[in-house]
Amino acid sequence: MRSVREVYDEGQAAGRLRVPVAAWRWATGSGLVPLADAGRGLWSRAVVEAAGPEAVRAALRGPIGVGVAADRLTEALGVPLPILRPRATASAVGHLVKAGLLVYLGGETQFPDVHPDQVAALARRRDLPALLDRHVPLGPDQAAVRLGVRRTDFEQVVRLGWLSPVGSVDVDYKHHGGVTTIPLYDAQDVVLLEVVRPCVDWRAVRTARAGRRSPLAALDPVAPGGDRVFLAGVARMARVGRAAVVNWRRRHPDFPAPVAGTDVHPQFDPRAMVAWLLAHDKIEVPTGPTTRPTRTACPAGPPTTTPTRWPSWRPGRSGRRCAD
Repeated sequence: MRSVREVYDEGQAAGRLRVPVAAWRWATGSGLVPLADAGRGLWSRAVVEAAGPEAVRAALRGPIGVGVAADRLTEALGVPLPILRPRATASAVGHLVKAGLLVYLGGETQFPDVHPDQVAALARRRDLPALLDRHVPLGPDQAAVRLGVRRTDFEQVVRLGWLSPVGSVDVDYKHHGGVTTIPLYDAQDVVLLEVVRPCVDWRAVRTARAGRRSPLAALDPVAPGGDRVFLAGVARMARVGRAAVVNWRRRHPDFPAPVAGTDVHPQFDPRAMVAWLLAHDKIEVPTGPTTRPTRTACPAGPPTTTPTRWPSWRPGRSGRRCAD
């Protein structure tokens, strides 16, 4: 006597309903049928049999490939593209799938098929640029565009130790003789460079002419493990006075602990500091080039004189906002 299957994986579930596997993936990803209830990637017979084959099949509406999806997201960013904003690429769609913002419907994991309705819904989101910055890493050329500098200037940023790759991807450049490994950089870290390094004259870097030496070439790299910021530096990041940062440190128990320095002149990890400032809405991720005053070099040690005080407000979502 033939036994009745009690547990189904996605392929078996699709076969049981006689629908494409992509249709079953969309049905589970969109909530049309319940998520796996019999283990990771496994559904019980009751759930599979309760799913309506016609409804599952009709909901698929596609899928579309990454090229089409990338073009639609790029169009949603604006035509022409906003300043310092690279196009959404096929690879970007793959990263959005990994982030759970799009449902994987088939194809290569790096270049998956997706649902057109879900792409359209994502394209309508007002925070689409922020989502791309948060979830889609950038190659060196894209990162240079996002920062608004030449590729050679971005290479100086990497040399200085201000950015490190968060991953890599192998690209087969057939006309260059084979596979090339391309480093990937966190897009949010790229756009936050202006905030983390407020003493750099980014205007000079952005307006450097082709063939000219990068203004960043004269700077010394950060020593391994030696990237630190004083309270005055945190104040420059947030565009407030040093006293405001001292006040934040006293009032907020989760203010990052010093990693070096002294009680009088504590030093902090810039990455931890930026994460805290973002979490507490003290800074925002820039959407374009900054217009703040700039200097060509940051002080190497604790301030010996009263630091320049920024205005005690900054642009926010609803206009001016007073510093805490």
